[in-house]
Amino acid sequence: MNDLQLVGCVTLLTQSKTYSIDGVLYRYLYSSDSIKHTQYLFRPLPAQRKTADLQLNRDKVVLRVYEIPLLYRQHRATMTTTAIQQALF
Repeated sequence: MNDLQLVGCVTLLTQSKTYSIDGVLYRYLYSSDSIKHTQYLFRPLPAQRKTADLQLNRDKVVLRVYEIPLLYRQHRATMTTTAIQQALF
């Protein structure tokens, strides 16, 4: 994971990329609808040491969120009759 790139602008966040925040892998979910105080919600990937969702403002996203280009489009969802299972690889 040496190819980390700092997210320079919040408009570059997408749900298909994997992000590293403080050493934990996250997936971007959505942003709130507020114009003045927009919050960005991230969910940790399975098997990470953190399990709670993370909500950051624009300044913290620009300073703390790193994109991992090697894991682009690695989120897959498998639909079964009982649940949806997500996998990283």
